[in-house]
Parts: sequence; C-alpha cells; structure tokens
Amino acid sequence: MPMVAKSVLQRGNVRVGLEDNLYLEKGRLATNRQLVDKAVGIIQSYGFDIVSSTEARKQLNLFTL
Repeated sequence: MPMVAKSVLQRGNVRVGLEDNLYLEKGRLATNRQLVDKAVGIIQSYGFDIVSSTEARKQLNLFTL
C-alpha cells in the first residue's frame, strides 16, 4: 500500500490485487475486495477521484471486443 500512495502522489495509476500482495496487514490475509477498498481509501484521502473500469479503458485507449 505504500506504493499506492507514492504512485498517486506522482500522478500515476494504481492497480491492486492478490497477485501483488496477499496480506492486508502483517499476519492478516486479504481478499481482493479488501485490497481494493484499502487502495480506494488511500487515493481518496489525498483528494483524488476513482474512475470506473470503463473510464480507465477510455483513458488508456484500451478497447473491448
């Protein structure tokens, strides 16, 4: 989660998931939802907005079939 904060502060994009981190905190296994919720909280605490997956695809010029 420190990298979530660092990325946001440098105006970067953030992604989280269990493939990146298995723990919510030391000794406490996380679910994917918990990781996303924690990242959202960090991002919003810095005053930034969360975009939907559809909006993210548009911003990154990714298209779905």
